[in-house]
Amino acid sequence: MRKTILSIVLVVAFFNSCINSKKEENILKNNQVDRKEINLKSKLHIYTTAKDTELRLSRTGSQFFKKKVQTLETETAVFVNPKKIFQEFLGIGGAITDASAEVFSTLNEQQQNQFLQAYFGENGINYNIIRTSIHSSDFGLGSHTYIDEGDSELNTFSIAKDKEKRIPLIKKAIELIKDDLVFYASPWSPPAFMKSNKSMLQGGKLLPEYRQAWAVYYAKFIKAYEKEGIPVWGLTIQNEPMAVQRWESCIYTAEEERDFLKNYLGPTLEKEGLGDKKIIVWDHNRDLISERANTIFEDKDAAKYAWGIGFHWYETWTGGLPKYDNLKNINESFPAKNMMFTEGCQEGFDTERLHYWPNAERYGSSMINDFNSGVVGWTDWNILLDERGGPNHVQNFCFAPVHANTNR
Repeated sequence: MRKTILSIVLVVAFFNSCINSKKEENILKNNQVDRKEINLKSKLHIYTTAKDTELRLSRTGSQFFKKKVQTLETETAVFVNPKKIFQEFLGIGGAITDASAEVFSTLNEQQQNQFLQAYFGENGINYNIIRTSIHSSDFGLGSHTYIDEGDSELNTFSIAKDKEKRIPLIKKAIELIKDDLVFYASPWSPPAFMKSNKSMLQGGKLLPEYRQAWAVYYAKFIKAYEKEGIPVWGLTIQNEPMAVQRWESCIYTAEEERDFLKNYLGPTLEKEGLGDKKIIVWDHNRDLISERANTIFEDKDAAKYAWGIGFHWYETWTGGLPKYDNLKNINESFPAKNMMFTEGCQEGFDTERLHYWPNAERYGSSMINDFNSGVVGWTDWNILLDERGGPNHVQNFCFAPVHANTNR
């Protein structure tokens, strides 16, 4: 997936509300990019995914740009103005979790290669973004950290568990992605002893006396992964910082996240020679994203460390619609900051809905609206799960784009 700057907004109108087709287009913006002349003589390749057909990202034709003529309302048209440039497209990808790595390890060599090529190969969908967790999330066989419980000096820090299955899968993906890689990580919870509730589960807060140790933990993670040959592009501060979950979770108010960033995490990464790593704030739903952006980005001492803001799509759990307008407001209010979709999946796994078309429409609708709102990158959740939508150590089973039957 080459980083490309184009002058088009993702115009597809989802082809009559996503009923019949999807065109793959490279995207958009940035005030800071070189304003190049757009080559409108390039051939455009058309890929189609259509309901009630065998077409799934199938190459169905090609076109060239033509001189603009007045179109009719009944025609489908994409208009390109080469004088208008929007955000730079960072990429699209998904998360390699412990669960994904566990399931991948059950596949035979031929299946593994087929899977990797489909996701990361030049003839596949060409993912270039990878997200992973800093120690455990709910998607795995159990909770774990990289240190012995109570080790506030982090003397026992080790990523040995990740080397068993997770890192080998990440390395196989990187071999295909090559230089286009964008690899970032997110913590779900600090170790239990660092938290107010003395548990990695059920929320709780980072205790003040462990803020510095926790900041150093991120630095140790980055250095350990890079020692394994995995270049770390960046990280998010906390996965879903306003959600008390039955799995790994930790609560930060907007002010608490701001202060941890400017007083601990940002300075610590700089001190450790990691000041070039991109830091993403929020990493939660679109509904409360504006408050988080205002609180952090309007504080210059915090904002200088923040590359941008990340978000998920789960705000619809309240019964409302996706809050795309909040993204547009942030893009207008803080044009120097980037927006990244950091997680989304279809919740509530059900084997009867493995090929349920509205699940695919949810992805398409989110991508189109997010990119049109100024988003630079889009990250799916688990890239692979088993026949139950796991493994998940608290039975929070969900859908992934690919499921493997590990019973065969």
